[in-house]
Amino acid sequence: MKAIKNLTTLAVVIFVSGMMIYATSNTNNNEKVTNVKRYFPKQMNFADENTPLQIADVKERFERELLVNANLDASTLLIIKRANRAFPVIEPILKKYGIPDDFKYLAVAESALMNATSSAGAKGFWQFMPETAKEKGMEVNDIVDERYHLEKSTEAACKYLLDAKNKFGSWTLAAASYNGGLTGVNKQIVSQGVSNYYDLLLTEETHRYVFRILALKEIMQNPDKYGFMVVPEELYQNIPTRKIIIDSTISDLASFAKAQGINYKILKIHNPWLRDKKLVNISKKRYEIEIPTAGY
Repeated sequence: MKAIKNLTTLAVVIFVSGMMIYATSNTNNNEKVTNVKRYFPKQMNFADENTPLQIADVKERFERELLVNANLDASTLLIIKRANRAFPVIEPILKKYGIPDDFKYLAVAESALMNATSSAGAKGFWQFMPETAKEKGMEVNDIVDERYHLEKSTEAACKYLLDAKNKFGSWTLAAASYNGGLTGVNKQIVSQGVSNYYDLLLTEETHRYVFRILALKEIMQNPDKYGFMVVPEELYQNIPTRKIIIDSTISDLASFAKAQGINYKILKIHNPWLRDKKLVNISKKRYEIEIPTAGY
């Protein structure tokens, strides 16, 4: 777009179902073009639990997260692309455990659908700390770290969320406790004498947490409304694999990979839970190793 000296332009579009503002400014100083897109839905819910947007502070807190994430163009676009690969793995596991489908957006809020590592030491898509991971049945050591195993960490997250729902009776509070902890959230419920997430005053991070999940849900379910026009060909695809059962030690994973017709890098991409250059398996535990059959 050509810059026009001494001129600033503004365009506004109003929709019946909500409001979108599209602003374009041109300056003769740096010829920078800024596009700001805003759309606010009339209603929201998490796991079929209503979000009371008629309450002023609830609406403002949700709008804050919606605007922030809608305008993180590169980050949010990458999340949308990754979801096409991750959600087909996560969704059936949530369904198996009776967890509402909306909790897949909790994984988005936690890790942006990557095997991330936090400054506190939480790891994986679901950001488990070591002790919590072990409590939920995952193996965590220098050789194998199942926090990086998407299926097993999703199952562990489901176990946590079921416990939280049984404790609080609310999926929204269960989601909040994933960030604030069962004890931390319960302490505030008792001290403040309320039992609804939207009535609680929590720490800044937990205060924003569910609203970030809601914002990500809204954007990812309606990407076109927020300017994310992604054609199917641009989405990241699941690569087909075959599984090999291993119940013995592999002394050199690079050599093992070559024997399977791939290289060490590809082996680690598809099996990030393998944390060393070898797999020590004195106990004869059965591990499933995925070997891609295409796309490498």
